[in-house]
Parts: sequence; C-alpha cells; structure tokens
Amino acid sequence: MELLKNLRWRYATKRFDTSKKVSTNDLAKLKEAIQLSVSSYGLQLYKVLIIQDMELREELKPVSWNQNQITEASHLIVFCNYTDVNSFDIEEFIQTTSDIRGIDYEKLKGYGDFINSKLDEKSDDQKRNWLERQPYIALANLLMASAELKIDACPMEGFESEKYNEILGLNESGLNACVIAAIGYRSPEDQSHKFPKIRKPADKLFEEIEHFVTTPVI
Repeated sequence: MELLKNLRWRYATKRFDTSKKVSTNDLAKLKEAIQLSVSSYGLQLYKVLIIQDMELREELKPVSWNQNQITEASHLIVFCNYTDVNSFDIEEFIQTTSDIRGIDYEKLKGYGDFINSKLDEKSDDQKRNWLERQPYIALANLLMASAELKIDACPMEGFESEKYNEILGLNESGLNACVIAAIGYRSPEDQSHKFPKIRKPADKLFEEIEHFVTTPVI
C-alpha cells in the first residue's frame, strides 16, 4: 500500500531548503487534494490562503513562535475557518449542488432546511468548535498528498491566531486562522527525519468490538 509507505516517509519537517520551491504543477495537485476534502454536510466552511510573499511571512514569523518553517518553506498554507455560518451559506451550497448535478433547486431545499435546523440546535460555543474542526480534515489531505509527491510538510498550531487575523485582515472577512502548514523540501541540516516515529502501539490505540452487550441498569 503506497499510502502507508508515504506516511512512513513523511515527518514534521523543522528546517526547509530555501533554494527549492514547490512547482506550479505540484501546487495545483495539492490544491485539488484540499478541494476534494470531505467536510460536514459538504459545506467546506473554510478558506485556504497560500502565502509566498516573503515580507508578509517575515511579519508572521514573530507571532509564530519565531519558527524557521514560516520563512524557510516554499509556501505557507493558512487554513481559515468561517467564524459563523448562516442561511446564506446553506443556500449557496444548495444552489451549487443544483447547478452541478442538474437537480431542481426546490427538490434540494428540504436538505438545506435540514442542515439549518441541525445548526440551529448548536449553541454558539458548539458551533464555534464545529467550525474550527472542519479545516483539519483538509489539512490531513494536504499532508497525504504532499507525502505522495515527496513534498515535505509541517502542520503547525504554534502561532497566535488573533495576530494572524489582524495581519491578514481576516476579521473583516469573517475568517479565523485555525491551523497552518509549511510545505517545501527538507534541508540537509534537518536531522529530524532520522529519528524513529513515536506512535502508540496498535494494541493501545485500537480496540475491536465484535459483540457489544450493555449491562442492564437495575
């Protein structure tokens, strides 16, 4: 299984070779992999910023714990979740589905009403938490696609989200910087890839349930 080989190959790259850049062709493949990511109800309530501008990345570095990946990588990917979801977002999704699949909008409206009703059941905190989880699925696709293309990547939560929002003007767009990833090619100076992966053993990570019997409450 090539996927397993690729996952064994990848690691969270700490130092990138600044002389190597991800090609336009490979970047297009990574973008499509992100675009094809699954999401709750298929809504994709997030936006993905792909930053090459070095001045901007120098400005972001101090609010990213001064990590070298921010400026050494070929590209910096910023996954931004929507800070809110409303009926317009649902209507837009239903209309897009209607256009692409050639189905009358009115026949899909019931599904839109269902999504709206389920979202209305969430508290503001639950909704915020739900929105912030969505980009992580797309991040996983980016990491797997990068590994297949032998492009190094480092997912990162070590940054000040509020500062990113200020610098990138995200607040005005109803967006929040949720998680970031640096992509490029590992530097010969980065020794991290030589270390064995630290993962829980399978017998501690997995539990197979073949038959489940509940204990009656007396």
